[in-house]
Amino acid sequence: MTTPTALIADDEPHLVRHLQQQLAQLWPELHIVATARNGLEAAQAIATHAPDLAFLDIRMPGLTGLEVAQGVEGRTRVVFVTAYDEFAVQAFDQAALDYLLKPVTAERLGRCVQRLRAAVQAAPDEPDARLAQTLRRLLPAAAAAQPAPARLRWIRASAGEVTHQVGVDEVVCFQADDKYTCVHTASGREHLIRTPITELAAQLDPDQFWQVHRATLVNLAFLDSTRRDEASRLWLRLRGLAQELPVSRAYVHLFKAM
Repeated sequence: MTTPTALIADDEPHLVRHLQQQLAQLWPELHIVATARNGLEAAQAIATHAPDLAFLDIRMPGLTGLEVAQGVEGRTRVVFVTAYDEFAVQAFDQAALDYLLKPVTAERLGRCVQRLRAAVQAAPDEPDARLAQTLRRLLPAAAAAQPAPARLRWIRASAGEVTHQVGVDEVVCFQADDKYTCVHTASGREHLIRTPITELAAQLDPDQFWQVHRATLVNLAFLDSTRRDEASRLWLRLRGLAQELPVSRAYVHLFKAM
């Protein structure tokens, strides 16, 4: 039997240490492969280490725990950690998802560990479906709390002394890569901008641009076909783009009606 692995993400280092110490006592064989202080670090560490468990604080800089959970692939099971998100806690209760309320007590963590021990040995299909359904409820509610920005019509991309004006209708997809977001256009050109995917998604027409991955937004006008591989993972083929794009499990439901 392989050693179970986990990641802990929280922007308060002392809370990370506290959870590490409690887990070491309650689940000695659990190996913490990484810790993160913001959502971007958490997403990168999950992609790198593919841990069995990811303890995600809901309120983090960069990306929230909910947004990080959107991009989780494979068998990683998410445990949300929160101090005051009452609506989120109600949703987690109804979906029977794992969550911890701050301050995390040994008694509450002990009950959670009992469930997690069994869960890391089980097939992920059922909890994954519940997670996707819950995120679909929570993320629009979180977005609705913010004022709606004006829709983007143009993307400004600077290259040296030249600034390119790219119409959003010409964009095939946006892909985040480290510090930049790559803008792929129908003409085959690529531009780099610093606007993060989450900010772009909030400003683009949601009927035209769909987020299909934590790091990817696609223009449905260029969608050519979809494909499922041997592992049942969904891939997209876009006109004007050479490579196929993967769809995270939290977004697969968007394509069921197509």
